[in-house]
Amino acid sequence: MTEYTEQERDTLRTAAFGALFLVSHADPGFLGSIKESFAGSKALADSSPTLRDLLKSGGLPPVPEGSPAEIETGVLSALHQSTAILQAKSPEELDGFRTAVATACDQVATAHEGVTETETAAVAKVRAALGVT
Repeated sequence: MTEYTEQERDTLRTAAFGALFLVSHADPGFLGSIKESFAGSKALADSSPTLRDLLKSGGLPPVPEGSPAEIETGVLSALHQSTAILQAKSPEELDGFRTAVATACDQVATAHEGVTETETAAVAKVRAALGVT
């Protein structure tokens, strides 16, 4: 089993949950956020056992703070860093991570009253940061 430092685990969790946060907050609304968080969490729970255990460890990671632009920059940076961490330490998990996060973002976007343009844009940014077309 691959060993990750605490910082690497935090980066991977921040990337995954931060991506869901970006999509969910692209079209804010209380009820929508609840439905979207359940949909995204369910999609991440369907990832490989290794990724699922990694994402569940340590509770919810901190989402970058600041303005919406600073939060977006922090999350996209964590996504880039995560792909580098997985490529270096566990390349067999990289595609699974990319797929799990991209699928979870898609689920978040479709969870409440259709997909808005802002959600579509947020999903596209996440996919680009992950290297998913």
